Amino acid sequence: MEYSYSYRFMLVCSVLVLCLNTRGARCQLSDDFYDYICPDVYTVVQQHVYAAMRTEMRMGASLLRLHFHDCFVNGCDGSILLDGDDGEKFALPNKTSVRGFEVIDAIKEDLENICPEVVSCADIVALAAGYGVLFSGGPYYDVLLGRRDGLVANQSGADNGLPSPFEPIKSIIQKFNDVGLDTTDVVVLSGGHTIGRARCTLFSNRLSTTSSSADPTLDATMAANLQSLCAGGDGNETTVLDITSAYVFDNRYYQNLLNQKGLLSSDQGLFSSDDGIANTKELVETYSADAHKFFWDFGRSMVKMGNISPLTGDDGQIRKNCRVVN
Repeated sequence: MEYSYSYRFMLVCSVLVLCLNTRGARCQLSDDFYDYICPDVYTVVQQHVYAAMRTEMRMGASLLRLHFHDCFVNGCDGSILLDGDDGEKFALPNKTSVRGFEVIDAIKEDLENICPEVVSCADIVALAAGYGVLFSGGPYYDVLLGRRDGLVANQSGADNGLPSPFEPIKSIIQKFNDVGLDTTDVVVLSGGHTIGRARCTLFSNRLSTTSSSADPTLDATMAANLQSLCAGGDGNETTVLDITSAYVFDNRYYQNLLNQKGLLSSDQGLFSSDDGIANTKELVETYSADAHKFFWDFGRSMVKMGNISPLTGDDGQIRKNCRVVN
């Protein structure tokens, strides 16, 4: 799908309005922040993301998830990258599941050779997520830049603040509201599950020893296949989030929900649960029928999410190594 200059202009304008209304956003980010101080940043990030996805197509989804999990805790400050037993990467929602750290490390190493202490790790994560979406067939959107890196991680914030696939839709909506996002953002950003994989431990609550007693909102054939995959395992077996187009960024995720083929209960709940019927079902139906609107709104919500409490100006620092503070 191609996008005209007018599309990009309208998206940027709408993002500026969103910035003014996003809780914690300082509106100091811009799409040309590095144009004069490190213009090679885009090429370096593109090349690394492209190479990583040629090796493993799933990496696009992993980088997208990394950005999401970073922004929901302390804002988009790269704190998820920090090592340490009390780090966010070792919180329950992230441990053994959040990936892509080595890709970010490689990008940072190259940028430090080209533009020392200029490009933040938080901006690298945001750009890498954007290219992960684009190289998966998703929309181009202008990633606003100029973030600085946080000095501390927040493991308890990750444990308590990140939306869980086991939570009811109403609780997930509230967690989005807590960081300045709305119900439309819940449905749109959930559409990121059109790519990627999930472990059995994240959806085994919908299964049982016999497919006949599985979650009634889960397609029976799909339930039987998942039961076969997960039975007798340790919960770490994985399957695709989007059963119809696993590695292509499209709107089939929403079409799956209409057919009871959402993998996680939080996915299918957008369409089938009582909370979903009251708040999100209509949006699911809209995006299932209109890929262009989904792409437009996804870019808009991603930039909005990227504006959650960024550190700018003299706040934070530009880390030399994304895993440790200077």
